[in-house]
Amino acid sequence: MGINITETKDCWDVLKETELPVFMYGMGLGAEKILSIFEQKEITCAGFFASEGFVRGHSFKGHLVHTLREIEEKVDDFIVVLAFAASYEPLYSTILDIGKHHTLIAPDVPVAGDGLFTYEYYRENQDKFEEVYNLLSDDTSRKTYENIINFKISGNPKYLDLCTSPREEVYGSIVDLKDGEVFVDLGAYKGDTATEFVRACEEKGVRYDMIHAVEPNRKNYEKLKKNTEGFNISCYNAAAYDRSGTVSFTSNEGRMARISSKGDDIIDTISVDDITDNATIIKLDVEGAEYQAIEGAAQNIRNGAQVMCALYHRNEDMFKLPLLIHELAPELKLYIRHELYIPAWETNLYAVREK
Repeated sequence: MGINITETKDCWDVLKETELPVFMYGMGLGAEKILSIFEQKEITCAGFFASEGFVRGHSFKGHLVHTLREIEEKVDDFIVVLAFAASYEPLYSTILDIGKHHTLIAPDVPVAGDGLFTYEYYRENQDKFEEVYNLLSDDTSRKTYENIINFKISGNPKYLDLCTSPREEVYGSIVDLKDGEVFVDLGAYKGDTATEFVRACEEKGVRYDMIHAVEPNRKNYEKLKKNTEGFNISCYNAAAYDRSGTVSFTSNEGRMARISSKGDDIIDTISVDDITDNATIIKLDVEGAEYQAIEGAAQNIRNGAQVMCALYHRNEDMFKLPLLIHELAPELKLYIRHELYIPAWETNLYAVREK
């Protein structure tokens, strides 16, 4: 049985064709990105609202920012467009609760790259999506893959809620840990995933050999070193890429700082294969440079390194990254999981050895 994609109408078409007013929940960079798409597609935004603690009588883009309650008192029915990311309770549940009372759309706007994930985009690449679907190793992965694609087309958060898995499952049942692991952390941020790896080893009674942590943002890099004191770790203030050298880099976006031709900084790059030849687990969350970073780890992956990879920065990541890893190491088993997050961030690919 093949992949089952039921959503055939893009959220942008729904918003353009509706006769209901469209209000945006949230402000900031996310709202600005969505507004630019609204302008391109001639979608009208009726106004903005924010959580009650953030409403201070201020304006955004010429609109007075209201609370949801204030809008509900004035407008009988309307559509809500979510313009920010939510990854924790109770905010996640609050957003889903809004969806019980109003049509709620959380548009999928890629972190990196151009274009939107539309039904047409899916159809243009359907053979690749089908190929990945048929490579996945369990029903949960296949259902997750379908739900994420349906979400990206429709913007309906129900699809994310249908496929959310607990973070504990990663080291609990997917990624196998053994003595002597060499963990390469690409996009190490402030040391959160390195710390998670060390704790998982301790819980399983496994001794790791080494951690190599790569983080391009200077401030995050300094916190990474501080937060991982006492670990057997080497830290690199560089961007993970397909080669060692230099690239343009946006340094002012915090956790989402990334390689970009429009970058305001020049930073060193490094490849996994230049760091080590004996990696056993490679984690990648490098804000849209995953494909190049995988290419830079090709020899380690061919040697059997397990891979934990973000699958949500670019539209094409959903098929290009699994197919690249499968080409490099067809013996690795492919799994996909989505952790609690709106929009479809924290959708991750796991390429793991047979247990």
